[in-house]
Amino acid sequence: MVRLPLLRAVLAASVLVASGTAAAAPVRADGKPRPRAVDDLARYVNPFVGTAPGGPDFGHGGGAGNTFPGASAPLGGVQWSPDTVTYQHGGYSYGDNRIRGFSLAHISGAGCAAYGNVPFMPTQEAVPPAYATFSHANEQATPGSYHVTFDNGIGTDLTTTQRSGIARFTYPATDTRPAAVSIDAARAFTAATGSVDIGTNTLSGYSDSGAFCKSKNRYRLYFHATFDQPFAQATHPDGRAGAAMVTFAPGVRTVTARVGVSFVDVEGARRNALTEQAARSYDTVRQAVRADWNTWLNRVTVGGGTDAQRRVFYTALYHALLHPSVFSDTDGRYTGMDGFVHRTRTGHVQYANFSGWDVYRCQVQLLALLAPREASDIAQSVLNQGLQGGYFDRWTLANGGSGVMVGDPLPVIASAIHAFGGTDFDADVLLRTALADRQDDRQRPGHTQYDTLGYVPAGTKGVWGSVSTTLEYAVADYALAQLAHRLGNLTAYNTLLRASGNWRNLFNPATGYIQPRAADGTWPAFTPAQNTEYVEGNGAQYTWMVPQDLPGLFAAMGGDTAVTARLDTFFTSLNAGASEPYAYLGNEPSFGTPWAYTHVGHTDRADAVVHRALSTLFSDVPGGLVGNDDLGAMSSWAVWASLGLYPEVPGSAQLARTAPLFTTATVHRGDGTTLTVGSASPRHSLRQPPKRSLR
Repeated sequence: MVRLPLLRAVLAASVLVASGTAAAAPVRADGKPRPRAVDDLARYVNPFVGTAPGGPDFGHGGGAGNTFPGASAPLGGVQWSPDTVTYQHGGYSYGDNRIRGFSLAHISGAGCAAYGNVPFMPTQEAVPPAYATFSHANEQATPGSYHVTFDNGIGTDLTTTQRSGIARFTYPATDTRPAAVSIDAARAFTAATGSVDIGTNTLSGYSDSGAFCKSKNRYRLYFHATFDQPFAQATHPDGRAGAAMVTFAPGVRTVTARVGVSFVDVEGARRNALTEQAARSYDTVRQAVRADWNTWLNRVTVGGGTDAQRRVFYTALYHALLHPSVFSDTDGRYTGMDGFVHRTRTGHVQYANFSGWDVYRCQVQLLALLAPREASDIAQSVLNQGLQGGYFDRWTLANGGSGVMVGDPLPVIASAIHAFGGTDFDADVLLRTALADRQDDRQRPGHTQYDTLGYVPAGTKGVWGSVSTTLEYAVADYALAQLAHRLGNLTAYNTLLRASGNWRNLFNPATGYIQPRAADGTWPAFTPAQNTEYVEGNGAQYTWMVPQDLPGLFAAMGGDTAVTARLDTFFTSLNAGASEPYAYLGNEPSFGTPWAYTHVGHTDRADAVVHRALSTLFSDVPGGLVGNDDLGAMSSWAVWASLGLYPEVPGSAQLARTAPLFTTATVHRGDGTTLTVGSASPRHSLRQPPKRSLR
């Protein structure tokens, strides 16, 4: 069986070998790294991408990316963004011309409502307005800042640091009514309550909300806002303690508000703003966050390609770097999954908002590739959540679990980060904790059957999608096995590696598909396009989801020729949804399938599928995403695909290779090493021993 080998990234020692090129950053005579020129790559980013539907709504969060256009720092804890009257996950629907406020917290690309707390709204009305109209011609968004001028002449400028933001509201000189601002701490995208305390020029308090995807998740967001003008009048509209309306003296036409947030207390919110902003002006902070974004975007520099391709690429990279979100205060305090206040190690950060089922496939690997230091803190944050919560939840928002989606993805996230060089976290503790929690019903519903039968039977109570769950557990076991091997725990490695082969127990030789199976071993009636016992997908799509053992899967399918024919048919459509037996690249389970061609000697066909997907499923307009971006998951896919690489095997640093979109691309890691890939790189330089079947 002919195999195109994988490109192995040797990252534990912070050296990435690819295309025969690996280099450290140039150094000065004194031995210190020489600063690298930073291009203004932010000019290629369009934050509006994903705010309009780009594809059909297949019932999995809509056909839009569900992104937001507002201001955020890289991995920032404040996402200050406009919210339209027409609701779309992310808070902003490009087709609506009515803004109802600018709230402090958002999630990029989720398929359910989250955050939207404490909207601010500038006005000259006597009471808080329901909304104000605007035109996109009077709206601009760029990494780290946002501007809009309403049809009534009121302008809003927003920019952020990691834990705070600045708003500059301007009021028309021709309208003599007093300038005013309303806020509502009892409003979010889900049911909320809150409280606002009014000072002479400050507003502070908290907002309680949660119920992400109808879960029991709850959180409390504290805020503190300081205005540069004293209040001429301040009230709680309609006597509501959770809202405030403040007006300023006659003649005031520009008002600046500095706002800090914290998930610990109001004092933390105040200190976060003071520490990160000091007395810097709006423009100075805006320039600083743009420079920060450019530092991150310049970690991948490309040559060749069109301006449109660069806009798609750098917009995707931008979206991939929005989450997870900084969660700890500047002094290291954060509220844990146990409800108690904890403190990070000095110089480290606790992160939150883990869309586990989505981001474990390729987003966290990209973060670890570009920023091993921050990625290490992300892995430690995963461990902290597991220790404090008593188990690893699948989808966490702020400091609470939601139980959304399936599998066991958070330990996979940590293992993947470790594989890609983010090793500055308690990996041994994480492995021990993850091993113990494999028997926790909250973390692994159906684990008893999985551990005894080797699969989760169809109809298992409390399990969504027995086939998908089995495959996800097998992938997680493989990722943990790789971590155990790197840590020298061979007993755990062997146990987990055996479990990672459990996909075989659902492969039906009579049909050639991975399909539902009853507890007694029999096979219920089955069709490849069925959704029953699958999660946001079908039998045809999930049969390929064995990234840890594609050689074994392909041998069971009948070999290279049979597999090639099936892949050709599968990619007849690239985004068919979950009810057709074709690819669904607008959702995560199909993400790795294009690279399956590389295992059967047809890298050319993988090239064709990947490039067709990049050119038809991604664009640089508001409808430029065909499905939820899922906290950067889909955008990360586009980044990897454009580079001609893909982290095919979770928990491993192996990269499958296809032809890159750009002539050259150089990855500048946060530790000073670089990786250069290009379309002219010799394929023979990538030769590695064939990947073995787990059988």
